[in-house]
Amino acid sequence: MSVTSTLPVASAVPDADPSQTAPVGTVSSPVRGRRKLRGRIGRIVAWAFLVASLILTLFPFYWMLRTSFSTNGALAANSGNLLPAEFSLGGWQRVLGLASPEEALADGGSGASLDFWLYLRNSIIVATITTVVQTFFCALAAYAFARLRWPGRDAVFFLFLTALMIPPIFTTLPNFILIRDLGLLNTFLGIMLPSLLMAPFSVFFLRQFFLGIPRELEEAARLDGAGYTRTFFQVVAPISSAPITTLAILTYIGTWNEYFWPLLVGRSDDVRVLTVALGVFRSQTPQGSPDWAGLMAATLISALPIIILFALLGKRVINSIGFSGLK
Repeated sequence: MSVTSTLPVASAVPDADPSQTAPVGTVSSPVRGRRKLRGRIGRIVAWAFLVASLILTLFPFYWMLRTSFSTNGALAANSGNLLPAEFSLGGWQRVLGLASPEEALADGGSGASLDFWLYLRNSIIVATITTVVQTFFCALAAYAFARLRWPGRDAVFFLFLTALMIPPIFTTLPNFILIRDLGLLNTFLGIMLPSLLMAPFSVFFLRQFFLGIPRELEEAARLDGAGYTRTFFQVVAPISSAPITTLAILTYIGTWNEYFWPLLVGRSDDVRVLTVALGVFRSQTPQGSPDWAGLMAATLISALPIIILFALLGKRVINSIGFSGLK
């Protein structure tokens, strides 16, 4: 019987240097450095894209500001200059009624008159009344479509939404004939009436938010003896303040920027809105070319109410975009 002895065999792999072994789950220093570099480059690219987008967005406003502080005679010769061509306040003076026709003609303006404050008042009246009335009735309609149960509700809502697929130009002529037959031409009511009470998009917008409100809140209000009207004004409306405010801002901006319908219906100076007045001011060219400096100054001033409105209420708009849930 033979006995074999087993001798220990030395390992062919040398012992690893403890200083060069990384713990499990950690990333070596070169890899971590490359990741930091890629992250830094990504942030630089993102900031560069953001700055470029901001410049492209704000440049037209700067160009209007530059043109408004120039003289009309020097604009043609310095069309590519980023700075005002022969700095002058004549455009702003003509718009605000601080310059006579003779001074306007001497400064290169058209000499046309623009009763800016009257047209600004008309635009504020039309936009404010339309926004308040339309938002109120659209909120009531959206509440009826979202929270109340009545026969044919979904079918009526579907028919109501079909109005979104009809181009507005198709309804312009029938609306004009109706306003004319009612004797409402050259009146504020004639300008506001087609969009005064309700808009399909506004009802759809608020209905989608009302559908997400828990029914337990309404049931608790019913137990306290609240009817539909009290439930809407004391429970649903306060909860929905953010989307209602968003809708009001969108309605105000849309009404403020409306041009074609006020041009058809409100041709009188007493009811002419600012957008139409700017178009008329541009067309008055006794010297053969528009008063670009005055027109850009008027355009900038007319945009100020919208900018101020969004600056004051823009946070509510951003908060309501996601239709955040209730706590």
